[in-house]
Parts: sequence; structure tokens; C-alpha cells
Amino acid sequence: MAVQRDPEYYQALVDMGSNGIRFSISDLSPPSTRVMPTIYQDRSSISLYDAQYESGKKIPIPQPVIEDVSAALVQFKRTCEDFQVPPHRIRVVATEATRNALNSEDFRQQIETATGWKVEMLAKDEEGRIGAMGVASSFGSIKGLVMDLGGGSIQMTWMISEDGEVKTSPVGAVSFPYGAAALMMRLGDAGVEGHDSLREEMSSNFEKALQDLDIPESLLTDAEEEGGLTLYLSGGGFRGWGYILMSLHSITPYPIPIINGFRVPKSSFLPNLEEYSDPASTFRISSRRASQVPAITFLIKALTHSIPSISHIHFAQGGIREGLLFSSLPATIRSQDPLVSATQSYAPQSTSSLLRILEDFIPRTRFSDDIYPPEDLTSPKFLMSVVHMLYAHASFPKDIRAAAALCSTTTGSLGNAHGLSHIDRALLALVLCERWGGELSPADAEFLSKMQELAGPKASWWAKYIGRAAGGIGDMFPAGVIRAGEENLVRVNVSWGTEEKKGKAEKTVDLVISTGIKGLEVAAADWCHAMEKVGKKKNWIGGREGWGVKVRAVCEDWKE
Repeated sequence: MAVQRDPEYYQALVDMGSNGIRFSISDLSPPSTRVMPTIYQDRSSISLYDAQYESGKKIPIPQPVIEDVSAALVQFKRTCEDFQVPPHRIRVVATEATRNALNSEDFRQQIETATGWKVEMLAKDEEGRIGAMGVASSFGSIKGLVMDLGGGSIQMTWMISEDGEVKTSPVGAVSFPYGAAALMMRLGDAGVEGHDSLREEMSSNFEKALQDLDIPESLLTDAEEEGGLTLYLSGGGFRGWGYILMSLHSITPYPIPIINGFRVPKSSFLPNLEEYSDPASTFRISSRRASQVPAITFLIKALTHSIPSISHIHFAQGGIREGLLFSSLPATIRSQDPLVSATQSYAPQSTSSLLRILEDFIPRTRFSDDIYPPEDLTSPKFLMSVVHMLYAHASFPKDIRAAAALCSTTTGSLGNAHGLSHIDRALLALVLCERWGGELSPADAEFLSKMQELAGPKASWWAKYIGRAAGGIGDMFPAGVIRAGEENLVRVNVSWGTEEKKGKAEKTVDLVISTGIKGLEVAAADWCHAMEKVGKKKNWIGGREGWGVKVRAVCEDWKE
């Protein structure tokens, strides 16, 4: 079924970068404005950086290249017309390669003559700010260092992004001439004998930048408590590196083929690539990007030497395009959680009442951190997203509901949602799969096991528990509607208990479910049975010797 959209909310962008030209049309209509859904995107592989060098000497952008760029923009103009994008909602933005071109003015004028579009040239500091906003759009919140790797340069700053407010260094972003293409050229010019001095130069500049950026004391204190600074990386070169790390991940194959939200510890950031002979065969690595792997490896070695206190590295899809979109949104929209925004359009009529019931399944007291469900699963925003998606797959054939729900966060309806972490995608997929019973074909079962491996055994079991609870809610209220006056007629009490078994006390989750709605007594009894089944050892993650908690559930007669 075609989705009805309003073109007045469309925003078309052309991002003329150093390594390629990106075309996109985004739909900024509510309620999913925060995740900036893309309805069209394309990329021209024209490298404006490479076009300006001949035998190592800088030259003006050649006329054939200008004509190719103009032709690509004329084609995109036709696409915008077909999508009915309002003319005032089309922007063409150029960055460093255009800014530094010897014939920049003539290049931009020829584009305007061909298309009628004026090319906006971002100043160096504005490019850094917009790039940082792109990274901010890629996560619900950020605290750490941000780096954006382009073809000609790399930008560095610190960022604290919370509740829609984005703070960066008062000096802006520090820029270095170590972009992927530029560094390849320098490494070639320096020769092997000059690599040591280049590495020392880079390390020295990175160390000086950390001082110049004036990192807030609060950020340094958090880093000390958490074992180091968090590093957020964007730009094509870093994203390519992320895909290489994904291909080398201990979980094989890695189940989420989306770079945004991918996370690795510092220990995995610089793997041994001696046996990694053909990066061009890696998913999402072009031959051009593969040729830059030695330069990016060199950059990362210098970077990790200069910033030893790195804890984790997060990869971001957001760049200039996303930064331009995100910075145009009001703070009230930017402050929305990406997971809630992405799922909002699926919300049932009685969302708030259904959410209250689901929340009642979460133990209120902590027995111990070893057994209590992770915060990623119990946060209000996560449980809200579960309720939003409670009926999203109801129209699917029964045979594939669980499988469709499992894939919904990667290749399904939420695959294009911008700003979600991989752990959010994995946990929501696991909960929604269990909401529909969790029965899968062998092929889908393998994907499930990889998602569980990514989430970890404890989180995976609690995802099953929450999924079973959500399934019971869906069975009792299949239309997503709780009638007026019945909002408080389903009651769930949860507590911790113990059960003696073979002389050993085992912790249990004890549930009492009751309903005062006539006709739902049988559904409530089935719900209790389903909750008990999830706590049986054969249903634990890893089987009888794996991870899980016994569940004891009883249905009680309704009491006022």
C-alpha cells in the first residue's frame, strides 16, 4: 500500500563533498521528523578532490568534470520535480574541495547556469559545526570526542548532546589536512623513510588539538569513571573502517548491516590486518575506499597513540547532509528520543494504558545487578517503542509474524530509522519476535541467535520475558483499544521470590495477574501459562545450562 506523503515537508539536499556528491530527499513530516526519513538518495562517485590533482600538482577542476557534475545535478532537479519538492526546499551545499578549488567561482557559476540553483559554500568553521550536528543526529545523546574524516581533511571537536541541546568546543572544530585522499598522497610523497616523521607530526598535532579544544572538566571526569573517552566517528573513510571491523567481528556474520550505531571497544579498533588481503571484497567497501585502507590505518595508529584514554568507538552515518537537516529542526524535535520517534506512527489508540500494563511486569526492586533486567530494556523510551510496535505485524500471515518482527529493525520497517544504536535494534527485534510467539524457520533462527549473541544472554532472556508480556497484552486487546472505564481493570503485581531445589535456593520472578473485564478471564489464564513457559529452563538462553529465571505466575479473581 502506497504511503500518502505531503511534499511540503520534503527537503532536498545536494552535498558536494571531496570524495563524492550525495543527493537526497527527506520527509520531515511528524511524528517521525526526528529520525529524518530518507525517501530518495543517490550518490555520484565524482571525486572533486582527485579531479584537482594531476601528477601531484594542483590544477583547476577540469571542464569535463564540471560538465559531469552539472549533468548529475540536472538529473536530480528532474527527480525533485517528480517528487514535487517545493523549490524553496532544495539546497545545494559545497564543502572543502569546492571551497579550495582554483576555479571555484567559475565552477559554481556553471552549475547555477545549468540548474538555476545557487551553490552554498560552507565556511571552514561552519563545515565543522554542521558535520558535528550530523553526528549529534545519529545518537540519542553524546558525550565525547567527535571526528569527521573527509577526503581532504579531518575535523576534531568535543561534544555533549542532550535533550536537543548540542554543545561543542568554543573554538569550533580543529581541522587537519589528513583526509583519506590527502593522506594517501602524502604517504606516497614521503616514501617509507618519511612515514615516521609524518606519524610524529600527526600525533603532535592531535595532542595539541586536545589542549586547544578545552575539553570540559565534566567530560574528563566521566571519562575517568568509565575507563576513557568515547570517540564518535563519521565520514566515508571512518565508515569504511567500521564496515571492515564489522566483517572481522567475533559475531560472524554480524547481524546488523547498518554502520550507524555500530560500537567497538578500543581493543578492537586497530585489528591485525596482515591476513586481511582484499578489503574491496568487504560489504559496502568500494575499490576506491579499499585503496585508502593503508592511509586510514596509518591515521588510526597516530590517533590512538595521541589519545590513549579512549574507551569505546561509535560509528555515525551522520555527516553534512544529516547535520543540515538536524540543525534546521527546533530543539523540541531534536530532544525527542530516536527510538520513540521512529515507532510513533505505529502507535495504537490506547498507548498510555497499554504501556502502564507492560511497565507493571518490570520488577520495582533490584534483587541484584546480576539478575535485574538491563536499563536498555526497562527504560521508558524502550517500553514505549515496544507498545508502539505492538500491532505493527498483525496483518502478516501467522507463519511469518515473528520473523517479520525480528527483521523489522534491520531490513524491515525500522531499517531506515536514523539515530538508533545497534543494541536498541537488537533488543527491540528480540522483544517483538517473542511478542508474536517466537516461532521461526531454521534460516530465521540463525539470525535470532546472532541477535541474541549481540545482546548477551541476560538481556536476551529478559527480552523474551518482556516479549511474552507484550504478547499477552496484544491477545487481550487485539485492536489496541482499552475501553473507557476499563483502563485499570487489568492488574499485574510482580515480585522476587525464591524456590528451594535440590537444597539450593533459586531466585524466581513471581507474577499475579487479575482482570475485572468480563470475557477476558480465559485470556488472562493463557497469559499466566505463557509467562511461566518463558521461565522454564528449556527456554533459557543457551538451554538448561544457560541464562534465565524461573517465572511463577498465577491468575487471581478480581478484587476491588
